Amino acid sequence: MTNRQASKSRKTNETDIQLDFSIDGEGNADLTTDVPFMTHMLDLFTRHGLFDLSLTAKGDTEIDDHHTTEDIGIVLGEALKEALQDKKGIRRYGNAFVPMDDSLAQVVIDLSNRPHFELRGDIPQAKVGTFDTELVEEFLWKLALEARMNLHVIVHYGTNTHHIIEAVFKALGRALDEATQLDPRVKGVPSTKGSLS
Repeated sequence: MTNRQASKSRKTNETDIQLDFSIDGEGNADLTTDVPFMTHMLDLFTRHGLFDLSLTAKGDTEIDDHHTTEDIGIVLGEALKEALQDKKGIRRYGNAFVPMDDSLAQVVIDLSNRPHFELRGDIPQAKVGTFDTELVEEFLWKLALEARMNLHVIVHYGTNTHHIIEAVFKALGRALDEATQLDPRVKGVPSTKGSLS
């Protein structure tokens, strides 16, 4: 099996990001960012998805965390798309429920090459510490767009905002792990169109 990995970078007047991503990893995360909450969430995503992710991200966080969070989503999505190569043999679909204390989140993925994002459910508080929780949606939308995947996130219930977001990122890792797995029964790509690229 070809090692499904990619290295991507993005440098603008707002951010400087270097990222290495491997689908077939062991859950190893080497993360350095200016946004500690996102560092924590990406660590959870990586470990629960059994990916390997190395990330260095610096940005204009003296303004806020928006540009850095958004651009990490862009670069990670680009890396995922490249690492998937021609998508031959993948399961394509992934679905994961993850509870976190009071909260239950579900993530459903289709690696369809048709980007779409839906978020259903409430994130109760506008901030977790200094992190603006609206940036969770920004990150996920950019990830879905650049990876060209169909991404549905459903928060079934929960009261603690940190727990809700943590459940989402764990479920994201597990659903993506399922969708990217190779199934020996799949010949070519799992699509009647004959292409997922």
